[in-house]
Amino acid sequence: MKTWLKPLLIASMALAFSACSKQGPESAAPAASAPAVAAAGSNTIGLAISTQNNPFFVTLKQGAEEAAKANGLTLITVDAQDDAAKQIASIEDLIQKKVKVILINATDSDAVVSAVKQANAAHIPVITLDRSINGGEIASHIASDNVAGGKMAAEFLLEKIGKQGEIAELEGIAGSSAARERGQGFHAVVDAEKGVKVAAKQPADFDRAKGLSVMENILQGNKKIKAVFAHNDEMALGAVQALEAAGLKNVIVVGFDATTDAVAAVKAGRMAATVQQKPELIGKMGIEAAKKIIDGQTPEKNIPVPLELVK
Repeated sequence: MKTWLKPLLIASMALAFSACSKQGPESAAPAASAPAVAAAGSNTIGLAISTQNNPFFVTLKQGAEEAAKANGLTLITVDAQDDAAKQIASIEDLIQKKVKVILINATDSDAVVSAVKQANAAHIPVITLDRSINGGEIASHIASDNVAGGKMAAEFLLEKIGKQGEIAELEGIAGSSAARERGQGFHAVVDAEKGVKVAAKQPADFDRAKGLSVMENILQGNKKIKAVFAHNDEMALGAVQALEAAGLKNVIVVGFDATTDAVAAVKAGRMAATVQQKPELIGKMGIEAAKKIIDGQTPEKNIPVPLELVK
């Protein structure tokens, strides 16, 4: 190679290297990642649900799915399996996906506050379903009046036992607003009656198997129980199993949610009543509130869902 060509060749190679380096990661990464971020957040709603092991929340999810489909929205559902830490992590994942709105059915009303604040910081609106959250900014809360439902259950139960006798109460997950509010409404009525005593009050975590074992334990120490109020139907159905196994047939059992199994048990005379919420409607209304936000509108801060007593 002629000596005068060498400087030209070196200069050409340097120029080419410089051009390649400027078109490397700094420009290529945004080109590759930008469409993915836009697609993930385009009309996409996140639903963080407490558990799919409970028929009530399965129905709630189905209501949300149907409404999302009808409104041309994409729904990403994450299941916490009643684990607060898992729910926080899954909400953080929804934030990373840049969803437009996050619907939260909280496992623990206090623990999930940190995740709500992260969503607030990312400017992602949060809507709560069925259970409230004790902190952060909430765009809308959609739920039945759990306090009113607890009162409804108590008034029916007292009528059935003639305002006399001992009662057992099976509580939901400690820290959940549903357990706290249903218990609050129940005691607002029952504690005012002198002839009635809540002889046993234990958590069974909204779970049928735990409802069975807790009720078995209660009956080992006290077979004078005349009535049972369970904070949800799964625990009520577990209590019914324990009562039947113990040969106690005249105990009044009242649940909460009006799941398919519970309504069937009421019709069969195995349960006395259940407070009917409408989980499918809660899910549907959650999507509709999220759609309003996506469309630049403001949903109502509190959206009540009607209650009925199935007896």
